[in-house]
Amino acid sequence: MMRKRSLVRRSAAVAAAGAAALVLAACGGDGDGGPAVGHGGHDAAASPSASSTAPASQERHNAADVAFAKGMIPHHRQAVEMADLAPDRARSAGVRKLAADIRKAQGPEIETLSGWLTSWGEEVPAVGAVDHSGHGTGDMGGMMTDEEMSELGKASGEAFDTAFMELMIKHHEGAVEMARTEQADGAFGPARKMAGEIIASQGAEIEQMNELLGRG
Repeated sequence: MMRKRSLVRRSAAVAAAGAAALVLAACGGDGDGGPAVGHGGHDAAASPSASSTAPASQERHNAADVAFAKGMIPHHRQAVEMADLAPDRARSAGVRKLAADIRKAQGPEIETLSGWLTSWGEEVPAVGAVDHSGHGTGDMGGMMTDEEMSELGKASGEAFDTAFMELMIKHHEGAVEMARTEQADGAFGPARKMAGEIIASQGAEIEQMNELLGRG
């Protein structure tokens, strides 16, 4: 009889211990990285925050970014327009290569800038909408006037080479200033990155043109 009672008590103790272990296991998910949700676990707290803030920071832009894109598009278009004159008018192989490099670099940048404006709900500047005299172009430094563009289009040979490089140096200097403004005031990462690339590439081309002009 005593032995039977002892066995009953041992069975009850084992059952109680098992139940306690199950309770602890259920609550222990909050501790060392378990998959618990709703108890302040890391997954429950971190995931919503990461998914909501990462895209927002990637897409953030401001008025300076919009101004940079709207200004650089017509600025680049004019540089490409100038470069398109070189194959038939330039004498120097260096000038023809420089013009080809300008078209190759700035054409795709125009497309990228236009895509940003469209994604931001902004209007892309129309082709030919900019007055070459500089009126209404804001801070778009270095833009050629209609008269300068006309004179360049009439030149050929060595006269074209000299005029092209002198005008393009001025044009590039304006683009570099616009890019520096974007780096200082802009918020959109890809635009700031492009600005840095413009500063580097057009700065190098300015040095190259000065050397070709004998100013090195």
